[in-house]
Amino acid sequence: MSSQASWIASQPVRSGGQARPARRPFESLTAAALGRLLKRLIRTGSLTVALPSGEVLQAGDGAGEPVRIRLRDNRTAWRLALYPGLGLGEAWMDGDVTLEQGTLWNLLDLVGGNLSLRPPPRRGRLARLWRRIEQANDRAAARRNVAHHYDLSLDLYRRFLDADLQYSCAYFERPGMGLDEAQVAKKRHLAAKLLLEPGQTVLDIGCGWGGLAMTLAEDAGARVTGVTLSGEQLAVARERAQSRGLADRVEFRRQDYRDVEETFDRIVSVGMFEHVGVPNYQAYFDAIARLLTEDGVAVVHAIGQNRVSVSNQPWIGKYIFPGGYTPALSEILPAIERAGLWVTDIEILRLHYAETLKAWRERFETNRAEIATLYDDRFCRMWEFYLCLSEVAFRHRGCMVFQIQLSKRVDAVPLTRDYIHDAAA
Repeated sequence: MSSQASWIASQPVRSGGQARPARRPFESLTAAALGRLLKRLIRTGSLTVALPSGEVLQAGDGAGEPVRIRLRDNRTAWRLALYPGLGLGEAWMDGDVTLEQGTLWNLLDLVGGNLSLRPPPRRGRLARLWRRIEQANDRAAARRNVAHHYDLSLDLYRRFLDADLQYSCAYFERPGMGLDEAQVAKKRHLAAKLLLEPGQTVLDIGCGWGGLAMTLAEDAGARVTGVTLSGEQLAVARERAQSRGLADRVEFRRQDYRDVEETFDRIVSVGMFEHVGVPNYQAYFDAIARLLTEDGVAVVHAIGQNRVSVSNQPWIGKYIFPGGYTPALSEILPAIERAGLWVTDIEILRLHYAETLKAWRERFETNRAEIATLYDDRFCRMWEFYLCLSEVAFRHRGCMVFQIQLSKRVDAVPLTRDYIHDAAA
């Protein structure tokens, strides 16, 4: 069979030269449905799926590193055929899909690479209506969604993040840069875009465990207020600021950005905008305009994508980031314009987050046994799937990180971008 041709075959496993007994109708229906899905989706690469009936489905053109998986039962096979976007992750979590050749990364990279060859699906009015419901994110829902992910044990995050607990895209300035160094570079890059001067006030929306806020206070002499909805992150951030002698320059609050009342010289938001929800974009940028001084500067650092997709990836939305969404710039800019803000700079970081996620999943795998003692094996499988799937999104599915610099005045920042590199240096 030509390696250039797309192929898919289904064959029974034979034992001792005898054909396997005839399949039951449900088995036949399931195998046929899954076979059609694989033929439609997998055009390149080599994927083998061993069914519980004993049959083997093969898909792809035979190129590249082969991947072979086994399905535990017919229910798993039917779930994958009916709703693969949710079903594969659930089956992996439950141990209903096992690998016989290759790794989980190989499997998801193979699937993601093939999906990148397909045009994005069109979404109708019903999908857009559901988005408004799913991403409403009022104050109560926002707290629940944040607690779902960010109130997990700090010991978990310490086992795969950098020393400063930066849970967002690092900035790899040069090849071969390690994760910790790249996270320092990210903070330095953001500080340069903020044009910070000693004594200025900064609002950090979605401050996490406080690393960026403390860096801005220590290195730039700023007075920083960090807000978060996570009780666990708040406690850790306050403890870290106290231990570093920064309690008089850094204040952390458990507060919704919509309820902040003071004005600030600078506003920064890193890895939080993804949780705002499309229905709240106007409220978010109106809040930035309201909280920023007349000569102030804001920088929003967030995950986006190169097209409008309407909804989150279903497995990610259900198990990892409920209420989250990665927008296209075309969905954001109208809200910025209506808020009366200047877009003074936009920078797109393309593969920086892919490299960040690769570092995280490698650290997670190294410390998997310890993480399993904190939770259990199912939790580890869920997080392995999350980290691999997220990296695939940045390598194959049009995801990126954007940094948008905003101001209220046209002359609030220099006329050229040279100051960013000078300030970072």
